[in-house]
Amino acid sequence: MGLRWTDIHEIVVELDELYPQVDPQFISFPDLMSWVLKLDDFEETEDHCGERILEAIQMAWIEDRE
Repeated sequence: MGLRWTDIHEIVVELDELYPQVDPQFISFPDLMSWVLKLDDFEETEDHCGERILEAIQMAWIEDRE
């Protein structure tokens, strides 16, 4: 079973591996959504995503980097 929007920790791990040069504090939500949708094992569509989910992913990514 692949990743879903609620798999925030797993998404953050994959994003951090793919984009180590990116400061997650400054990523836009459209870019973040696009990157998540492009993950190899991501199964859902953008229809199931909202600003709260993107904010949760961004905050988890920031915390992971600290």
